[in-house]
Amino acid sequence: MDNLTHELLLWMMPAFQIIVFLLNMVSIFIILWGAFTACLDFFKNLFQKKADQVGIALENNFIKAYLGSYVLLSLEVLIIADIIESIINPTFQDIIKLALIVIIRTVISYFLHREIDESPMQAETKKRMQSK
Repeated sequence: MDNLTHELLLWMMPAFQIIVFLLNMVSIFIILWGAFTACLDFFKNLFQKKADQVGIALENNFIKAYLGSYVLLSLEVLIIADIIESIINPTFQDIIKLALIVIIRTVISYFLHREIDESPMQAETKKRMQSK
């Protein structure tokens, strides 16, 4: 039984490696897409003729929250890829590496999410994000 499990795992290893690679690529795409759309929104905001500085600051806050949501999503996808990678390569070093990566990414996610939620213009930003 143990031999069959080992053979099955060896046979499926390339598929899992492809899945991990694809998840990493999806994560990169998410970050790039978020950065691209945030840059577009920023430059549209920059070149609009607004005399209202509060309105400009509000729009920039919205853009920051929007980009932060993409970063958070990308970090979650990377954590999934790391978990799968550690399952298919269960060495002690890989498990320690996974634990450190998950801790670091969780701390980054926590503080980024907290920054978005505690923004002075949070209510307006959330309203705009829901309408976008």
